[in-house]
Amino acid sequence: MVHEVRGVPERQASGRTFSDRTAWARGVRTPLREFLRTETGGAVVLLAATVVALVWANVHPSSYEAVWGTRLSVRVAEHGISQNLRWWVNSGLMTFFFFVVGLEARREFDLGELRDRRRLALPLVAGIGGMLVPVAIFLAVNAGRPSAHGWGVVMSTDTAFALGILALAGQRLPARLRTYLLTVSVVDDLVALVVIATVYSGKVAVPPLLVAFGVFGVVLLVRALGVRLGLVYALLGTAAWLALNSSGVEPIVIGLAIGMLTSAYPAARSDLERASEVFRLFREQPTPELARSAQTGVAAALSPNELLQQRYHPWTSYVIVPLFALANAGITINPDFLARAYTSPVTLGILFGYVSGKPIGIFGLSWLVTRVSRGRLRPPVGWAAVAAGATVAGVGFTVALLVAALTFTGEQLAEAKLGILSAALVASVGTWVLSRVTGLLPAHRRTRALLGTAQTIVDLAVPVDPDRDHIRGPEDAPVTVVEYGDFQCPYCGQAEAVIRELLDGRGDVRYVWRHLPLSDVHPYARYAVDAAEAAAKQGAFWQMYDLLFAHQDALRPSDLIHYAGVLGLDVGRFRDDFRGHAGTARVAEDIESADLSGVSGTPTFFINGRRHYGAYDRATLSAAAHTAHKRAVSANDVSTVPYNG
Repeated sequence: MVHEVRGVPERQASGRTFSDRTAWARGVRTPLREFLRTETGGAVVLLAATVVALVWANVHPSSYEAVWGTRLSVRVAEHGISQNLRWWVNSGLMTFFFFVVGLEARREFDLGELRDRRRLALPLVAGIGGMLVPVAIFLAVNAGRPSAHGWGVVMSTDTAFALGILALAGQRLPARLRTYLLTVSVVDDLVALVVIATVYSGKVAVPPLLVAFGVFGVVLLVRALGVRLGLVYALLGTAAWLALNSSGVEPIVIGLAIGMLTSAYPAARSDLERASEVFRLFREQPTPELARSAQTGVAAALSPNELLQQRYHPWTSYVIVPLFALANAGITINPDFLARAYTSPVTLGILFGYVSGKPIGIFGLSWLVTRVSRGRLRPPVGWAAVAAGATVAGVGFTVALLVAALTFTGEQLAEAKLGILSAALVASVGTWVLSRVTGLLPAHRRTRALLGTAQTIVDLAVPVDPDRDHIRGPEDAPVTVVEYGDFQCPYCGQAEAVIRELLDGRGDVRYVWRHLPLSDVHPYARYAVDAAEAAAKQGAFWQMYDLLFAHQDALRPSDLIHYAGVLGLDVGRFRDDFRGHAGTARVAEDIESADLSGVSGTPTFFINGRRHYGAYDRATLSAAAHTAHKRAVSANDVSTVPYNG
């Protein structure tokens, strides 16, 4: 790679971080990077709340029950609700939790792994298997007893706890396992909510139920009319919640339903340009009116799903779910209770249902579908990773405690809570052991066991074409890095230094540059593209590329023509091509391909066709390239191509 061209010094890398984007560019944070970060931290807070609940319930059990048994009444005229504090947490605040679950499920369908509907079949079957097998085990242990009615306790995996444990105990496991596990857990969350609404609700009163359906119909109508005002949906959701509560149906289901209606989509280029324009007007004339217009314009460019996730997900992870654990996880533990509980069919049914049933159901059904489909449907990770994910799915907490509270009372409720907590502990240890055992395998077998051979979703809509694309590096390299960039974008300038380091001295990565000039914020970007394409006509694209990034602050037409002379090009021919806008056709093609791939900000990277999210420092990009290399080797069953990462 050329680091110095005809006396022009190499540009020094900036010391800034590498997680930025051009100011107005959208950041579609899938698959789940921000979500997983919040879930992992939330799992720690949830664990702390559980420990506090257990300590509180054993140090001063009377105060624990007295606090959560406190009556709280809300009345308007002669109408109102009077319930204890635990009920308000379980049926009130937890509605927000399931609202966020609905948002996440919808985002998976719109932007995540499930946007390819063919990929829905395997996690759907695995999720159903991960519910049916535990339920069968619980029913077998409790056969002929009234406690058999509590079979719904063992259905659902606690996403926050499970993902947190994967992050802490399964550091060798691939990140894509978290996405697969989340997809499976979304399935059992949806089914669990249906079961709660139909099996574990009280006697149903039809008139208020019809009112709830009517209000939900209004929600659908308002959504169809394109209303984005959150207050409207909050009022309608509250009305539906009140109607469901009056009907006897567990009201938390309305949170899930409204969350599932909230669509997620990439920002349109036109919306981003409008946001840029109103912000520019505010910059020129900073008045309150223009400030509101700028704020509204920026918010309008993002999907409601993304805005609501950012607003509510931290609250549910760090406040609501831990508060739920504090209210429900407390049980008084003593030797006599443990002796009774660990021989109780309730505790044993839950423990074996989660610890044995979840792995058998998820792993077994995943394997069976793969065999029956002859490999056409297969997990996005290797079988060792699937086994670890199936094991950690035995961590049932939030929904399990909720169903237990709806089903059992007194001693049986305490036994159910002990079974849930014991299963979470055993599943966590089992996941850690599987992770360590997998780490002992030989390198190639470990790669295959963790990453598998499934083809990944290709986010890059227009494949790399060696006959038209600008490519640096060996054409047959196992790893291809595609960047959509802008020569005047300062963040692209930071990334360029990283790309040079990634390519330097290696033969396993090729780099592709595609133009995405953001002309409304970078006035000289199009001039730079014309200069690069004019130089390309004389076989000097990459030399001009290096110069443009070395001098991002000097991209006026006179500067660009000077660079042609520095490179020893035919300046007259270069000037004619430059003034004739040599880059127009290519820019149009690259922008179209960017739009098809959901790109509007710079820099945006694709590694072996898969979009790279997050930071683009050397360590992060190198790690992503390393994973892509291992996956390519595993898919082709080739172990002789070294990766120099």
